[in-house]
Amino acid sequence: MENLTWKNARGLQIYAWHWQVPNPVAVITLVHGMGEHIGRYTHLAQWFNRNGVAVLGYDHQGYGQSGGKRGHARSLEVLLDDMEQALDETRKHYPDVPHFLYGHSLGGNLVLNLLFRRKPALSGVIATAPWIRLAFPAPLLKVIAGRVLHHFLPTLRLPNGLAVHFLSHDPAVVEAYQKDPLVHDQLSLAAGIQLLDASIWLDKYAGETPLPLLLQHGGDDKLTSAQATRDMAERLHGPVTHKEWPGLYHEIHNEPEQEVVFAFTLDWMRSVANFK
Repeated sequence: MENLTWKNARGLQIYAWHWQVPNPVAVITLVHGMGEHIGRYTHLAQWFNRNGVAVLGYDHQGYGQSGGKRGHARSLEVLLDDMEQALDETRKHYPDVPHFLYGHSLGGNLVLNLLFRRKPALSGVIATAPWIRLAFPAPLLKVIAGRVLHHFLPTLRLPNGLAVHFLSHDPAVVEAYQKDPLVHDQLSLAAGIQLLDASIWLDKYAGETPLPLLLQHGGDDKLTSAQATRDMAERLHGPVTHKEWPGLYHEIHNEPEQEVVFAFTLDWMRSVANFK
């Protein structure tokens, strides 16, 4: 594994981890969720490495070891721009192998928005527990206040309210998350409203998917809505695969059944990109 850094369009340093494989059969660009950082996906990347797949993942601006105010991004567009830059960095290392984009939760929201709005040139897209709807209604007064105040105080940050005990059934995962110095619970008003609007847009999106798409969700996810993912799969046309994992919480990659999830994902990648 090597560490990479580059400057984004706003001059912020973006920090990335590159889990290398000689002569890989495929490569994944990995996009993390809210409050966390890409280092929490080391075990996932290493599993795919053992199966011949290279992985490059980065910390969003305002997260992990990347630059920017904690939990802040001024717009959806800057987050999508950062993702496209990460895809370009991945292509520099692996120009001629099947290339997949994989996002979880907030990252799932972002990869789906990139897929439908910008139609990137990729072999496929994977979204796990995507934030299309929350598993609980957002407090109406808080949303209204945020919509008013974000015009005047865009960088004002509030706790994101994440119920961390519902990340995984494994208490060691929850404890590690709570003790991780690179994890934070901050979300700015501008980022929160932009991401909420992006999720509402996804919840209404219907039509063709421009690339093979794998949607996965834990059936007992109490943070983002498994029903919203089912609904999206039903609205889409084209090469869409939907897999719900009964009884699993939000981080299906951190559940005791994680290797079954990884194997299913790899089998899907093989089926759409025709590699062994």
